[in-house]
Amino acid sequence: MRRACQVAAQALKAVVDGVVPGVTTRELDRIAEDQIRALGGVPSFLGYRGYPASLCASVDDEVVHGIPGRRRLREGESVSLDLGAIVDGFHGDNAVTVPVGEVSEIIARLLRVGAEALEAGIQAVRPGAKLGDVGAAIQRHVERHGFSVVREYAGHGVGRSLHEEPPIPNFGRPGTGILLQPGMTLAIEPMVNVGTHEVVTDPDGWTVRTKDGKPSAHFEHTVAVTEHGVEVLTRLPKPASV
Repeated sequence: MRRACQVAAQALKAVVDGVVPGVTTRELDRIAEDQIRALGGVPSFLGYRGYPASLCASVDDEVVHGIPGRRRLREGESVSLDLGAIVDGFHGDNAVTVPVGEVSEIIARLLRVGAEALEAGIQAVRPGAKLGDVGAAIQRHVERHGFSVVREYAGHGVGRSLHEEPPIPNFGRPGTGILLQPGMTLAIEPMVNVGTHEVVTDPDGWTVRTKDGKPSAHFEHTVAVTEHGVEVLTRLPKPASV
């Protein structure tokens, strides 16, 4: 799991580095696939339930599952980038939303709160905690800042399959749900909207967007429950200081 997650994290970083005004989402998908394979992995998403790409690239009001294509990113947009990698039969899964050039204050705040909500959810993971503690921590942070969490989609267990039990909602009540135990590997992924939490799916059967057309952000890490707390498997090590 550590190896798969590090491949996914390094590939995601390469995609993020490729985000500039004018790049197409298809070009970002090519970076994702090339990097995953160069690092010894296989794309988790390509062909999964018929999905046609290695990357999900969801722009502005698109929440998740945006299919890469000819669309060129424009200054002021935000793009959610989600990818997974398989190494030796195990999956690593991660996502991040980034600005395209300079963005408005509301999008900058959305991205900050979404990233913080992911960290809040991760901090709730420890042996003996309940799954509801994770969702409650995410929901509390998001709603405190006036945003909403998507309820129709959730995080999930991850391991030998990309999506495993249990589902991990981004809302909930503390002290409810299953008990977290050492050895569990979970994909925690807040989806945060500026407006309503309601979403709709495009005719392509994949692209999910906000019902009111307002921006959304998506952040994800794969984590492991350990004897002493939590290990973030898709977090890249910080460069050594000179």
